[in-house]
Amino acid sequence: MANFAKPDAPRFSVDVYQNEYLPEGGREVNAIVTVTATGGSTIGKGPGTAVPGRRPSAAVAVMVDCSGSMDYPPTKMRHARDATAAAVDTLRDGTHFAVIGGTHVATEVYPGGGRLAVAGPDTREEAKRALRWLSAGGGTAIGTWLRLADRLLASADVTLRHGILLTDGRNEHESPDDLRAALDACAGRFTCDARGVGTDWEVKEVTGIASALLGTADIVADPAGLAADFTRMMETAMDKEVADVALRVWTPVGTAIRFVKQVAPAVADLTGRRAEAGPRAGDYPTGSWGDESRDYHLCVEVPPAGLGREMLAARVSLVVPQPDGTAQNLGAQGLVRAVWTDDMTASTAISPQVAHYTGQAELAQVIKQGLDLRKVGDFDGATAKLGRAVQLASASGNADTAKLLAKVVDVVDAATGTVRLKTRVAEADEMTLETRSTKTVRVKK
Repeated sequence: MANFAKPDAPRFSVDVYQNEYLPEGGREVNAIVTVTATGGSTIGKGPGTAVPGRRPSAAVAVMVDCSGSMDYPPTKMRHARDATAAAVDTLRDGTHFAVIGGTHVATEVYPGGGRLAVAGPDTREEAKRALRWLSAGGGTAIGTWLRLADRLLASADVTLRHGILLTDGRNEHESPDDLRAALDACAGRFTCDARGVGTDWEVKEVTGIASALLGTADIVADPAGLAADFTRMMETAMDKEVADVALRVWTPVGTAIRFVKQVAPAVADLTGRRAEAGPRAGDYPTGSWGDESRDYHLCVEVPPAGLGREMLAARVSLVVPQPDGTAQNLGAQGLVRAVWTDDMTASTAISPQVAHYTGQAELAQVIKQGLDLRKVGDFDGATAKLGRAVQLASASGNADTAKLLAKVVDVVDAATGTVRLKTRVAEADEMTLETRSTKTVRVKK
């Protein structure tokens, strides 16, 4: 384990958990890499506080759905205004911010003029007064909201850029390709949390936005819960200390990376997001960090070797890529090893951490498969997949997911995965299960 320390910044550490032993001819090496950031600045947090030189500068854009469907029921728009006001109240003094109204076009609600406001007592009150004029009407083209947020956030010379996006409907007024192009343009420029309110939005759209922009996704089925959720999101955003951290993986000649996945606190496949970083090295984006810990599953294919041989299969470090092509090395590093042995007990053992997160990744996959099969009427297939999900959730101690599954299936025997599909399932329950299917629990100590 190695770590990095800098005054008023988090110290990063890397721990590697694996069984490095392979049988003769074995080629697949699996490891769980735990990255932890601790000890960042604990002062200057919260609204109305500012400690120059200690807290990183930040800019936030809040994107609020103002399409016609936000008027059904009328209280939905009111709760969205209240939630945005709560988020504004949570801004730390000195944070640059803007509020965007989203329909089939994007509108600057506050401060306007293609600029950002700087959070303080006066600007918070001005922003909240501007929110009173938010009303519902028009369509939904989320890509336009994201592009405006990108332009506004880019206008500030800050360390951290973040968005919060709320929608209540499907992205019907632009093509999927348009949304994808907007996400591609914004990826790496700011992070974004996405929320769906009610039950008329598309889970894959909202989770896709959050995934592309390295944020979180969730459902707020009851609009009355928006203010609390927005407050939590903004508090988390204000607690971030370091932006654009990448997991740099170096591998020796003859090896190949099969995949790199975040596996806690949620499953996210980073394999296709690799950016080349010199000979045999690649960077995998992880977004912004505060005081927190995340787990990653690294799978490497190594060339076969004879008994008694050992090799370094991969070296994992943390960097912050710079615009000029260089990178700030955060000093934390972990090594993944491969050792070939004829000891069958050693070579067939599975690391508890690897086994746990392999099960968590499968849990997320079978939930999505089961729900998709249920939607198309393949009830036998859905029962099998969701039964397997119940079994995995029970075995791994994922109580939250188990509770969500119990709203979609009747559990006969959790240990064997024996279930019956419920004949009636509330739409909000099904959408909550789908949206939160990637959330995992940490490995048992």
